[in-house]
Amino acid sequence: IGKYGNLHLAYLKAHRPGTYTSLLTQFRLNEYLHEIDLQAKEMLNRIMTQMAQSRGITETMKEQDGLRWAAEMNNIRAAAEETVLHDLIYA
Repeated sequence: IGKYGNLHLAYLKAHRPGTYTSLLTQFRLNEYLHEIDLQAKEMLNRIMTQMAQSRGITETMKEQDGLRWAAEMNNIRAAAEETVLHDLIYA
């Protein structure tokens, strides 16, 4: 299921027990969580790519100043993951 599927599962159990029970009894829970996980990963990659382009983070920067590139990418990943969690996992 993956990281995001498991996070959404915990959210369903805690905040949407009706949806959780319905998916579980219809034997669709794992398929649903897998799909959420895939959507979250795609969304994360798309947002990270867009943010990196808008900030001018390139492979050239990676070669010239690896530490700065790593710091920028970590910041981008954190911001993108926050968006994914807010818009998809906990929605």
